Amino acid sequence: MSIADEQGLDLVEISPNANPPVCKVMDYKKFLYEQKKREKTLKSKATKVVVKEIRFGPQTDDHDYEFKKKHAEKFLKDGAKLKAFVFFKGRSIVFKEQGQILLLKLAQDLEEFGKVEQLPKLEGKRMIMFIAPKKK
Repeated sequence: MSIADEQGLDLVEISPNANPPVCKVMDYKKFLYEQKKREKTLKSKATKVVVKEIRFGPQTDDHDYEFKKKHAEKFLKDGAKLKAFVFFKGRSIVFKEQGQILLLKLAQDLEEFGKVEQLPKLEGKRMIMFIAPKKK
């Protein structure tokens, strides 16, 4: 304690469980600042997962399907996850099979760009499927 007081610094306990406890003479506020800075740089280097959505109807036409498939390819190439869903309006819920066929066809067409993370599943009025990009 006297050494720390002489230098105008703090006595910081590094390892309290050791016998005897390990302490270090340092500027505690500077230590906290550097620790926060280190955590911030680690956090900024962590990858952020982007989820892009593509919406279909149960009777989506071929041209519309191809157009949306092209966008889906671009999203997967950019490294974003894809959430493809078929939205059933009103009585169109009777065409559940058509929606599932459409999503499975999309999964098959995008096989070289990404892999299916979750198979088509009906949630309320939506049938949802997730596709994750393949690693480069």
